[in-house]
Amino acid sequence: MSFSEEIVRWYRAHKRDLPWRQTRDAYVIWLSEIILQQTRVAQGLPYFERFLSHYPDVRAFAAAQEGEILRHWQGLGYYSRARNMHKAANHVVAHMDGIFPTSYEQLISLPGVGEYTAAAISSFAAGEARAVVDGNVFRVLSRYFGADTPVNSSKGKKLFQQMADDLLDPSNPAEHNQALMEFGAMLCRPKKPDCAICPVSLGCEALRTGRVGELPIKLKSKPSANRFFNYFVVREADGLYLQQRTSGDIWENLYQLPLVETASQISVEELKSHPSVNEWFGERVRLIPLGSPVKHVLSHQNLHAQFYEVQESTDSPAKKESWDYVLLKDLNKLAKPKLIYAFLTSYLNEN
Repeated sequence: MSFSEEIVRWYRAHKRDLPWRQTRDAYVIWLSEIILQQTRVAQGLPYFERFLSHYPDVRAFAAAQEGEILRHWQGLGYYSRARNMHKAANHVVAHMDGIFPTSYEQLISLPGVGEYTAAAISSFAAGEARAVVDGNVFRVLSRYFGADTPVNSSKGKKLFQQMADDLLDPSNPAEHNQALMEFGAMLCRPKKPDCAICPVSLGCEALRTGRVGELPIKLKSKPSANRFFNYFVVREADGLYLQQRTSGDIWENLYQLPLVETASQISVEELKSHPSVNEWFGERVRLIPLGSPVKHVLSHQNLHAQFYEVQESTDSPAKKESWDYVLLKDLNKLAKPKLIYAFLTSYLNEN
């Protein structure tokens, strides 16, 4: 039995019962693929169910406001994906008669749809013979064939795509692709792969040479930049003040607490002397640190956030045109970064 046949046989016996595997509806499959990018199934499944419940078809998705989409996306991170989904849905409605495409060539033209996603949707929805290569597939192929070309290099991407193309069963591309990805997710895991029960272990070059823990190889990325965020909790009656982030930076259009970004972590006294803090709250402001600094890791940035409660301010935040007064009962109506959502949830439960 060939490598591919063994993987498919394993898949049929061990695959998870996931809702997007029960349909050939390209829209539903698209939802699952975008939501599950760099997201574990356990985390992504509730989001998938929520989106499908609110937007059962692409027309409903396109008709929603961007802010509503972002609010439902809240907690997943990578908010540009949600924005691109909204753009893609509108494109399908405006230029494809509201019929979600199933061909690779049409799918690749949609905002936010890359080679992997287009291959996955076209094979799952229409049986198009396109091999998918995601992180799980990279890992399985690298280990089995002992390929040590960095998977995130141009040469590596071409090599592994060719390997996947050569292995693809053109008569059953959907199941073949699902099987290879599921095998990487459940058995040939990044850490502690279950080699003892692997059905293809006898042919695995990494296992034979003792390199399972070394493969696949990735080129080291540039060090992440450090940013220092100082957030202010400004309470008033039954609400507090938020500000909407502008474009050109992370978390575009999401809501956060009033912010002063500094070049490094600074003391309370130094922060009180900051021009923006003086302008907003006056020189007699009292800032109460709320816990220790929180580190929030993004793909290329490390955010170090310190939260302060504002007391004894001599100025009124109502004068700040860029701030929005939001009743506590309405906070969940606004989309917020995970960092802010987590803080406010904890803070309001304690206060």
